[in-house]
This record gives sequence, structure tokens and C-alpha cells, in this order.
Amino acid sequence: MARLVFIHTILVKMSTATPEPIQLVEALPVSCHSFNADRTQVAISPNNNIVEIFEKVNPSSVIARNSKLKGWVKIHELKEHDQRITSIDWAPKTNLIVTCAEDRNAYVWKLTSENTWKPGLVVLRINRAATCVKWSPDEKKFAIGSGARIVSVCYFQEENDWWVAKHIKSGIRSTVTSVAWHSQSTMLAVGCSDFCARIYSAAIKGVDSKPEANVWAEKPKSFGNVLHEYYGVSDGWVHDVAFSPSGNKFAWVSHSSSISLVDATQDPTKHTSLFEKSLPKRAIEFLDDESVIAAGHDNVPCLYKQNGAALVFDSVLDQPQKVESSGVTSAMNRFKQMDMASQTKKDTKLNSTHQNAINQISKYEESNGTVTKFATSGQDGKLVIWTMN
Repeated sequence: MARLVFIHTILVKMSTATPEPIQLVEALPVSCHSFNADRTQVAISPNNNIVEIFEKVNPSSVIARNSKLKGWVKIHELKEHDQRITSIDWAPKTNLIVTCAEDRNAYVWKLTSENTWKPGLVVLRINRAATCVKWSPDEKKFAIGSGARIVSVCYFQEENDWWVAKHIKSGIRSTVTSVAWHSQSTMLAVGCSDFCARIYSAAIKGVDSKPEANVWAEKPKSFGNVLHEYYGVSDGWVHDVAFSPSGNKFAWVSHSSSISLVDATQDPTKHTSLFEKSLPKRAIEFLDDESVIAAGHDNVPCLYKQNGAALVFDSVLDQPQKVESSGVTSAMNRFKQMDMASQTKKDTKLNSTHQNAINQISKYEESNGTVTKFATSGQDGKLVIWTMN
């Protein structure tokens, strides 16, 4: 069951985050990104079949002075996919990168002693594009969604030196758009374009230990079983899903401009949805167990906090540019100048850090279980690191 909450978001609240924009590519979107463990390197795909890895260097160094990227330089290109890369995830402990693409393939990249990245084979067994990928927290496996109405949960077979997949199919009726792992690495959240978000049992015998009882399931269930299924407040495919740090809460964003929350400590079968009169969000991430950030077609990240069982809008995190002067005279002069200039290209610049839709949100820095910095990438080719104030 769902409880509907209506709210009209007005972008007038004060900013609570400071942006650090980095223009990694020109005239191309950043379709996906992922940082390494110490945040000194980032892997991106500029909406094509190549992964570009950038490294952060001393801004005063000769390399940085010769770079246009404000202290970031490109150090590697990973070329193995034949079609557009849809998702990247960089494992912090094992330093492995997993990528998936529209060519129906995935690769696990390992850094060799010669400082080159070598691709490892992944046996997906899908006949449609791979759409999203995420490592499990214990990094023993990863999950890949696809247009084949399948989630491939992949684990390593040492005797064959490849990654093999077990398929989750139950209930999925359309393209899988997003996946997210529970903190125990035995449950998987899946968002689909069939307007539904689901939570599955994803423990693999011989790879994982027996799942423990928790707020989502009183008794352990076998691999691929649906634990919970949630339909939104109106027709709209699910763009992104996320678990809270404790794993006790689950949230997702839909194309119906809604943000939904399940608090399993209260009732894991019920969700509340906040419907906004704004453009849809495409990405969501928890800052802590009580607050989330979401961003998308509005080009700005927004903060939401839990109030009871529901999420409520808190503030827009982007700082609007200040107007130099105000008053009737200055406003009239401004309109005269605009008319004389016939709306030059400068007039098309938006009053936000991102100049186009935000595609992805990722955690950048945490302190005492709370995210203090996060990163966004978007259609404008920017990677922005936000510091919470």
C-alpha cells in the first residue's frame, strides 16, 4: 500500500552545499562515473564505448598547468566494448573496475604490474543491452541489469578464470534500470521500467554465508525470490533505487516525478510517495538514515528528510547566482539590453552549476556514517563534487 503526499517544490531555499565543478569532457555527456578508494582517480564514460580514467594531481605541477581540467589529467583509456557504456563501478577494496554496455557484454578490469588495465571475461548470457552494474559491499559479486528483463548476479570462478552469472527473473516484466545492494550483500534492490521496485534474495550458495533474519525477511529465502514488491503512485518507470547505510530503509525515484520511501523498521510492506510538481529525478542516494539527495532533469541536487514514515522536501543544494542589482530602473535597463542584444548565447546559461540533466549521484566522502561530500555527473559533461555545509 502507498500513501500519497503532494508538495510543490519552489527553488527559493538557501543552499546547503558548495559545488566544485570539473569539466572533464566538452560537448559530450558524462553518462556514468565511479571513483577509486582514495578518490584520487575517477573513471567516466563520455557517452561512448570508451572508459576514460582521470587522476588528480597537484594543481601547481607542470602537468596540471598544462591541463584544462583544474588539476585532473587523463591517464588511461579502456577500450574493449563495441557499443555505448551504460554503467561503471570501481570496487574500493579489490581495486577492480566492472563495466557494462549496450553490446550485451561486461568486463572486470584489473590493474597489472605494468600499470595497464586488463579486461576479464564475464559470462552474462543475455540477449539485450546491459543497463546498470553495482558491486556488492563485500565485493564477492556484482549485479547487472539488462533490457532482457533479467538481473545477472555474477561471481568469480577461479578454475575457469572468469565471472559467471546466476539470473534473477521473477516478476520482472520490462527493462531493469537500476540495482542497489543491501549492506549485508545478500539482498538486492531492483528498479524497472515496469513501474515497480523490488527487493530480492541474492545470496549464492557456496559464495555467501547463510542470510541472517532481518527487518526485510524473518526467514532466509533462496536466491532469486522476491521479498517485497512496490508499485508507485502513478505510471512511471523507476529511474534509480538506494538502500540506507543501515539497510533498514529503501528509496527510489520514478519518472512520474515521485520519490518513494520504505521504512522497514515500521512496516516493510508499505511505502509512502512524495509527488512533486517538477521535472523527474534520475538519481537518488542516502546521506544518512534520515536524509536523501535526489537529482535529475531539474539540473540541481535536492535534499529530502524523513518525517514520520514519509520523505519531505528540505532544500535545494545548489546556490543560485546573485543578481548584481535590483529595482525598477536596473530591471528596465536589463530588458533594454536583452532586447538590443537579441538574446545572445550568454543569455541561455542556466542559473545552476549543472547546465543539463544530472545522470548519477555517488558518495564521495563520509564521516561517522554520514556523507559529507557527494559527486554528480550529467549531460553537460561536468563532474561536480559537492561539500555539505
